Amino acid sequence: MPIEIPTGLTPELVPLSWLIGEWEGRGRLGAGEGEDDHFGQHVTFAHHGFPYLEYTAESWLCDEAGVRLRPLSIETGFWQLDRPIQEADGGPGLTPADIVPAYKTADEVEALRNDDGGFDITVSVLHPGGIAELYYGQIKGPQIHLSTDAVLRGANSRDYSAATRIFGLVNGELFWRWDVASGGAPLAPHASAILRRVATPVPPQQPTE
Repeated sequence: MPIEIPTGLTPELVPLSWLIGEWEGRGRLGAGEGEDDHFGQHVTFAHHGFPYLEYTAESWLCDEAGVRLRPLSIETGFWQLDRPIQEADGGPGLTPADIVPAYKTADEVEALRNDDGGFDITVSVLHPGGIAELYYGQIKGPQIHLSTDAVLRGANSRDYSAATRIFGLVNGELFWRWDVASGGAPLAPHASAILRRVATPVPPQQPTE
């Protein structure tokens, strides 16, 4: 299935463009075997004219037929290419970026490819309960591999030391798996799901005169 690139996209988001839109589907907690719980999920990857994607995932427990039982969790964050900061970039805080983006053409973005032929990416994810994850990884075509570089926990947060996530686009569906290390145990299956696109990407609104 061809990957459609939304209009109005800053060039350095093109490698991430197949994620943009809204996705919904179902999955299983743990290894997805036996009595492992079923859950539903709605995921949004949105772009607003910046060189990063805004990510939100809402999940809920459901029965085997997909009937929603109760809320499970919400996480939110940002996805972007991992590349050197340029003078044109915004931040910290409300420091504005230049009107002209740091990477203006597809050729400039292509120069960011790594030795494996993909692009290095960084993803930050914030969870309720005082937990934040910082992932580094790679996107190569319709495949993404992420590993935590750091997990920040509040004083009263549950123990959680590391995680990996894998995403892949297969026949137009978004497959993902999440492994977690917690409670002193090594990485183990935490959840997995298959999502289908339910809304097409919406370009950012242009300012009116």
